[in-house]
Amino acid sequence: MGATTLDSQYQQFREQLLRATLPHVAFDGWSARTLALGAADAGHPAALAAQAFPGGALEVIQFWSDLDDRRMLDAMAGPEATGLRFRERMIRAVQTRIAINDPWREAVRRTLSFLALPPNAPAGARCTYATVNAIWYAVGDASTDFSYYTKRATLMPIYAATVLYWLDDDSEGRAETWRFLERRIDGTMAIPRLQAKARDTLQRLSSPFAAPPWRRRGTGVGG
Repeated sequence: MGATTLDSQYQQFREQLLRATLPHVAFDGWSARTLALGAADAGHPAALAAQAFPGGALEVIQFWSDLDDRRMLDAMAGPEATGLRFRERMIRAVQTRIAINDPWREAVRRTLSFLALPPNAPAGARCTYATVNAIWYAVGDASTDFSYYTKRATLMPIYAATVLYWLDDDSEGRAETWRFLERRIDGTMAIPRLQAKARDTLQRLSSPFAAPPWRRRGTGVGG
């Protein structure tokens, strides 16, 4: 059995553990016990789950975030998104990334509370930065100058605010959330003076951020 096959099986095993754990997170938050309960639901001993995620809850969360970034990239590489204009592509990318977790809204809520704790905040910032980076990559951004950073710093508060709005949105199809997103995109992204605010935001963030795995390996959109 080749290394590629083993890597794929390991990835699938970690995804299985994650999916089995998320329902428990919605009720119990993140802990070693939560991961053990998820492992039991997946038919595995807790010790095996601990081996799969030796970094504990933070490693599971980072794996979850990266997995969803990849799913968003896959969706944005499809024919329904490739023909959209920039504004529509940006809205579609953010909407897709958030809507992926519609079945797990309460788990997302508990996760945000967990990441708000001071020891966990740097990991939360890295996940958010990686997601925003993936969104810009999905819409075709190829900048390499300082605008690369200002674009991402400008989008971060829009993305974060939209997630918070989505958590409490019970409208059909989360329609109110997507209208909120459109207003934020239209009212914020096109204002040049926000680049100064973006620079300030970058200076406050932990740096440097590690490139996400899908970018470090040089894979393209959807890879």
